[in-house]
Amino acid sequence: MAASKNLAAISGAWSARNRWKAIGGWLVFVVVAFVIGGMIGQRNLTDAQMGNGQSGQGTSAVEKAFPYHNSEEVLFQVRGTSAADAPLFAAAASDLIGRLRALTTVADIQSPISVAGAGVSPALRSADGRSMLVRFEVAGDSNEAQRNVDGPLAAVAATAAAYPQLRVEEFGSASANKALIKAYDGDFKRSEHTSLPVTLLILLIAFGSLVAAGVPLLLGFTAVIGALGLIKPISHLYPVAQGQIEPVVLLVGLAVGVDYSMFYLRRKLEERHAGSDGATALARAAATSGRAVLISGLTVMTAMAGMLLAGNAIFISLGIGTMLVVAVAIVGSVTVLPAVMASLGDRIERGRVPVIARLRAKGQSRGWSWIVDRVLRRPLLSMVLSAGVLVALAVPALGMRTVDPGVVGLPRSVPIMATYDRIQAAFPGAPLSALVVVTAKDVTTPAVSAGVANLIHAVEGRTGQMSGPVVETVSPDHSVAIITVSLAGNGTDRQSTGAVAALRNEVLPSTLGTVGGTHSYVTGLTAASVDFNNTMKQHLPFVFVFVLGLAFLLLLLSFRSVVIPLVTIVLNLLSVGAAYGVMVIVFQDGHLRSLIGAQDVGGVIDWIPLFLLVVLFGLSMDYHVLILSRIREGHDMGLPPGQDVADGITTTAGVITSAALVMVAVFAIFATLSEVDFKQLGVALASAVLIDATIVRIVLLPSVMKLLNHWNWYLPRWLGFLAKTPPVEIPPAGARSKVTA
Repeated sequence: MAASKNLAAISGAWSARNRWKAIGGWLVFVVVAFVIGGMIGQRNLTDAQMGNGQSGQGTSAVEKAFPYHNSEEVLFQVRGTSAADAPLFAAAASDLIGRLRALTTVADIQSPISVAGAGVSPALRSADGRSMLVRFEVAGDSNEAQRNVDGPLAAVAATAAAYPQLRVEEFGSASANKALIKAYDGDFKRSEHTSLPVTLLILLIAFGSLVAAGVPLLLGFTAVIGALGLIKPISHLYPVAQGQIEPVVLLVGLAVGVDYSMFYLRRKLEERHAGSDGATALARAAATSGRAVLISGLTVMTAMAGMLLAGNAIFISLGIGTMLVVAVAIVGSVTVLPAVMASLGDRIERGRVPVIARLRAKGQSRGWSWIVDRVLRRPLLSMVLSAGVLVALAVPALGMRTVDPGVVGLPRSVPIMATYDRIQAAFPGAPLSALVVVTAKDVTTPAVSAGVANLIHAVEGRTGQMSGPVVETVSPDHSVAIITVSLAGNGTDRQSTGAVAALRNEVLPSTLGTVGGTHSYVTGLTAASVDFNNTMKQHLPFVFVFVLGLAFLLLLLSFRSVVIPLVTIVLNLLSVGAAYGVMVIVFQDGHLRSLIGAQDVGGVIDWIPLFLLVVLFGLSMDYHVLILSRIREGHDMGLPPGQDVADGITTTAGVITSAALVMVAVFAIFATLSEVDFKQLGVALASAVLIDATIVRIVLLPSVMKLLNHWNWYLPRWLGFLAKTPPVEIPPAGARSKVTA
């Protein structure tokens, strides 16, 4: 059967012939994407768009009916142990309210004392009289409010400067989002600045030369820059999650961009050291590792596409971002990378580190060869022991609790969170409210008012679950009413979720549910957490089937075997299970949690398990496909069963270890960020990749393939047409050409 060239080989050959076009085109793409993205700007998801179920519907109704619906509170508090000073409070409050009244972005000002231009609410004074709140609403949706809150923040700062005897501080949805996004942007920049030198150091050890180490890093970094630029115009078609999309794109993009370059470059150097000239070595690398990059990249994108089925706008935006950066990394790996390698030729090994360079030139790792040799001598024992370790790590995951950390999970290093804690201490229970959103043509009619009165009466009768004071707010057009109900518990525990269930399933149906022409929704922190968890549970089976099903088909077509895809899926699920178990051990049970400075949020953050599934499943394919491609290459060359596995594992072990170390280092840096979400994600991914690249790929995979023997490549007769696919054309090893590269 005639051999055929694959897309990676064709692309690599073109890039080698037209190297300056490929390099110039890539640089133009990155610069243009970055500049245009900066000019267009990024459109972010609003709170309503990020919601799910009943809470999302309620938040959407509030955004539409209330021009001013972003609550802000200003704390006035006596410093130290001084007694309350009523005239001082009155003067400071009057000063602030006068400033707020001059702002068009502020409405509905409430104060515990009588001040011109503000409503009076005695509940805004603390029980000990040493603290009071001035409450107001800021205009715009959650994104617009971050800009509109600048005026109130300036007014608060001016009042604080005028009354140094008092602590005058602001906290609310808009001001907190603004402060936290700024802090997260700082985290993102620090992680970027830390990950690049760490990655360069690992690559220097992996390749033994400064130039060879710099090439993968440059490709990975430019792929991330280009993808972040492209995301901005795309965000105007589908908004993205502010504060989350950038770190995730950096995390995934740097990992795959560097890995793909390493696989390609390492194979080229290996062929060169084996005696092939530069052009032949590059052609063989393109036909083998280049093809593996294409297969791996498509499989990674398939896994990331699973997030599009998660039923949540945040996941969809993360899915779009990760698919985009992987696609950009693939394009760069099969175009500009071979062009750079062709341009540099043997100069790519300049700046050698003497000892490391000599070891790397040998192409195989003696240590890994020794391990693989022992594994293949006793494959059954190796399989049982390694699988047993993974199962033992996965067992704690059976008790996993997923939680929305709410304000508990926000970093206390951000000054505005200290303000929140002071408000919480002076006014206990205030932030733990549920919002009952009622919609009707007119919520002020006698029938709806009677329903609201019945609701208030029912709430006051459930002292163990919810309580007053129950406050009603009506929209300017009388189409929406918001009834605020205080909940028992800390907002995300069983007591709070039980209160939300009672409010939805018992209180509302018997009160407002009996009023015709009305719709009622329960929203707020606790309700949003409940709805998010329910959405994840409903959509997880679809994500599983999609990711596993498409991965099976891609691997089936690539390796012409039904056994290889099945083994791959089982091994990846064991890796995911082990990672889940590590998360429970560290963050839920609290072992070693203090070492990374993570606060106790009561469990595993609710969005991470599904995200970890698709990301880990995708990233593990990077080196898994490389290993399988090398094993298949040996099998097609006629190596006996067992020998093809041994050669495939040992020849790729060095680059796999280096690639895994890059991922582990990048992910571990995320565990040092201030937000607990990224701490959990960083630990989970770092531990998962470490387990996957060692126990799974170096011990479990070869032992299973050794036991399966010739069954590894089993293909049913009815799929025989796949076996007729022409084999990939690979230039002979050790060949020499008159063309230099």
